[in-house]
Amino acid sequence: MTKLLIDGIEVDVPADFTVLQACEAAGAEIPRFCFHERLSIAGNCRMCLVEVKGGPPKPQASCAIGVRDLRPGPNGEPPVVMTKSPMVKKAREGVMEFLLLNHPLDCPICDQGGECDLQDQAMAYGVDNSRYAENKRAVENKYIGPLVKTEMNRCIHCTRCVRFTTEVAGGTDLGAIGRGEDMEITTYLERAMTSELQGNIIDLCPVGALTSKPYAFNARPWELQKTESIDVMDAVGSAIRVDSRGTEVMRIMPRTNDAVNEEWISDKTRFIWDGLKTQRLDRPYIRKNGQLQPASWGEALQLVADKLKATAPARIGALAGDLAAVEEMFALKSLMTSLGVANIDCRTDGAELDASLGRAGYTLNAGIAGIEDADAILLIGTNTRKEASLVNTRIRKRWLKGGVTISVIGEKADLTYDYNYLGAGPDSLSELVKTYGSVTAKKPLVIVGQGTLSRPDGAAVLSMAAQFASQIGAVREDWNGFAVLHTAASRVGALDLGFVPGEGGLSATAMLAPGAVDVLYLLGVDEVEVPAGAFVIYQGSHGDRGAHRADVILPGAAYTEKSGTFVNTEGRVQMTSRAVFPPGEAKEDWAILRALSGSLGKVLPFDTLAQLRKALYAAHPHFAALGQIAAGDRAGIATLATRGGKIGKAPFASPVTAYYQTNPIARASAIMAECQALADGRMAQAAE
Repeated sequence: MTKLLIDGIEVDVPADFTVLQACEAAGAEIPRFCFHERLSIAGNCRMCLVEVKGGPPKPQASCAIGVRDLRPGPNGEPPVVMTKSPMVKKAREGVMEFLLLNHPLDCPICDQGGECDLQDQAMAYGVDNSRYAENKRAVENKYIGPLVKTEMNRCIHCTRCVRFTTEVAGGTDLGAIGRGEDMEITTYLERAMTSELQGNIIDLCPVGALTSKPYAFNARPWELQKTESIDVMDAVGSAIRVDSRGTEVMRIMPRTNDAVNEEWISDKTRFIWDGLKTQRLDRPYIRKNGQLQPASWGEALQLVADKLKATAPARIGALAGDLAAVEEMFALKSLMTSLGVANIDCRTDGAELDASLGRAGYTLNAGIAGIEDADAILLIGTNTRKEASLVNTRIRKRWLKGGVTISVIGEKADLTYDYNYLGAGPDSLSELVKTYGSVTAKKPLVIVGQGTLSRPDGAAVLSMAAQFASQIGAVREDWNGFAVLHTAASRVGALDLGFVPGEGGLSATAMLAPGAVDVLYLLGVDEVEVPAGAFVIYQGSHGDRGAHRADVILPGAAYTEKSGTFVNTEGRVQMTSRAVFPPGEAKEDWAILRALSGSLGKVLPFDTLAQLRKALYAAHPHFAALGQIAAGDRAGIATLATRGGKIGKAPFASPVTAYYQTNPIARASAIMAECQALADGRMAQAAE
């Protein structure tokens, strides 16, 4: 630790702190444009200048000088740093004057207006006039894709966007050309950016040079109602803020959660909002004479109740989709149990996960943040860049630190970091199990993707992965390196609930076989093909595949329109918050199931969401611990490792083939459709 005197306040900070960090520890406010806590230091905006006593007779850039480099006083006194001296004030005013020299005065039409660092700091540290009368430079705007809008006249060359794409996203999309006033940030050939994290440069840009193209001119920040929530586009559970105006979601922004997504979100998370108001189900429908026709809630619920009453429990099935919250799955399970139905399942992709062994067998046990502690990582049948972009950034972050070996069994893909490719299928994993003695890592991490689990030999592959993890010491008291990476936001919560077939019940794969059931209840299930013959009840928010096949449609709420519990891939319990109300006659999903139970004469024991949660927490107490992870029993992994089974020969394949269109909300989004078309074009070019 190192002692410093900052504006007369003595602080004790680690020797590897920068002066800027030390000043913040002392409570001093330091303006900055180029510096960002999660990016490398550039030191090129010079806004963070401070005066160092005993140093050179000029202000110092506090972001680029370490506290260990400061000279103590002649008698060993702590170094003295001043952040409010006349020298510092004059220096900052000069820097601000230079920054505004070429900056256009277009705040009234800038989407960043009201959320602009330059605007705020010009008010706090600038002066009210400029001594320059020369013409401002003009820079041509660049096309960098359908998501980010450029106004490069505003660019102050902080290079945050360049450093983010290079260091965090792991690409070379952006860079600088030219020098001096001819310097420009560009994609060189003006191609669309390829990263699935590119939207984060909008948040990083301290001026209005990079703004959201879909959101442009739609609203001003002071018009928006801000609601803290959780993302459900993948199983990471990123912390988000939903900004709405009236009945519409206008944009989605990231919130900081160091344990999950740090302060980044994927493009699918950020730009999905236009799909929330497109192709919506806003009233019940009943199929008559082969056509879906509008109906009242009473008619629709009565038809569903009559059909369920007239069908034997063994011929009824219920499936829960990828975007279902814990509350509605709990209500559906309770309703089906009251009817004597054992055919329930959440594993609509056929994933071979056994909930009876405990959550250690189906969660990312080390935690997302725990990836940074691993010194050897094996990826089995997963393309983390497409299946969980924020998990991939953690792996890249660990790779950049060095001292880690990353290996892949499965598809060859650009994961933004170097790895050892061990093979494409189960044979390679089997060979690795035989030679496990060569692994000497202290904290190995074995990540199993859904591409391995939804195969006929999924259970055998999972068992082999658990066996390998146990052999190399990845599962022990102080470290659990066995990890299952999910792609569905609802999956871990459903498995925690036990939303799996009861005794003698059919699995999702069996239910979807021709003639297996007479009535099939789909709770937001859109990713399966339902065979002809079954009477299908679809409860969901969008007119997607499930609704097209349905005989009765019960319109539900999207994730921004309800308060619901979700459990992410590491087992962390989180909750969404309602930002807007469902459209038209649509209702929250638990309320639909409660009303249906009344029509069936099997009234569920709750009338409010609070009562439902009380029953849920009584049955499954860990759901009440929001933000927490209930540790799984490692004995379940040991049991899993002994199960064995026959493995196939087919190579592993990622379940995500169209990254931007993995769920009904994404498929309803015009923004995501444009992104997917660009991605498909790049793949076609690569194939040629």
